[in-house]
Amino acid sequence: MRSEEKKHKMKNLQTIVLSNQEISPGYFRMRILAPGYKGTAHPGQFVMFRVRRSLPPLLRRPFGIFQIGSLPADCEGMPEKEFIELIYKVVGSGTEVMRELHHGDRIELLGPLGRGFEIDDVAGDKILVGGGIGLVPLYMLADSLADRSRTRLLIGGRSREDIITVTEFERLGVTSHVTTEDGSLGEEGLITRILERKLDKYPKAKVYSCGPMPMLRAVEAICSARKVALQVSLEALMACGVGACLGCVVKGREHSEQNPDYLCTCRQGPVFHSHELDWDRLEKSAEQGKSS
Repeated sequence: MRSEEKKHKMKNLQTIVLSNQEISPGYFRMRILAPGYKGTAHPGQFVMFRVRRSLPPLLRRPFGIFQIGSLPADCEGMPEKEFIELIYKVVGSGTEVMRELHHGDRIELLGPLGRGFEIDDVAGDKILVGGGIGLVPLYMLADSLADRSRTRLLIGGRSREDIITVTEFERLGVTSHVTTEDGSLGEEGLITRILERKLDKYPKAKVYSCGPMPMLRAVEAICSARKVALQVSLEALMACGVGACLGCVVKGREHSEQNPDYLCTCRQGPVFHSHELDWDRLEKSAEQGKSS
């Protein structure tokens, strides 16, 4: 079992939206006033989001933190306006409500939450692998790694519409490689083919990944076969975000009926070392979730 995440200053903010823009068909980038997050949130952590003015959806929704920054103060003597940015894809009732939000609309934000990526000071090669919205938690990670390591971003999607924020990564000095399944942007095919080629060239690289379960499963198989260190950020449905409801529990590699090994994604994750997880059970649960 992994050690528990260090305690960080979690806040429940009653705050406002600063901007909410569509950056690709169905993908939105929302900036939210978030005092106290700068210097507190870590790469890979997330927030629980709720629209205050609306009852449905009743529960908060989890979203990875894409970026943290600050804007100049409105007047001299006032503090800077700290913000976080979320990137989300409109896929259901909750995100349908979110897409209609504008500057000044009030929302609730609980966070920062969860355990993020473990970052060492070793200057070796780092490879980030993201699919679609899975790029979100990798940006702050790339920002932390780019000054100390050679960092490469491998991003895949079904079409060019799923390839987002590549320019932001490149501004950090990260080299990007793009694939799309339909060949509309970058190399045609799956991003895992690029990963295999990169690991042939940089066999001692460390890999970090987030995206849909089929992609994560393929990345895990490649890294496991090559004995490459891998950290993954899991996407999971969460009701509370603090480990109280146990709605986001996954089974660890050592799990059995005699010796249960349950891992709470919102507290012991969402980032895990790949060897901690039972990938066969994870993949099966993901398939059952799609069919339910």
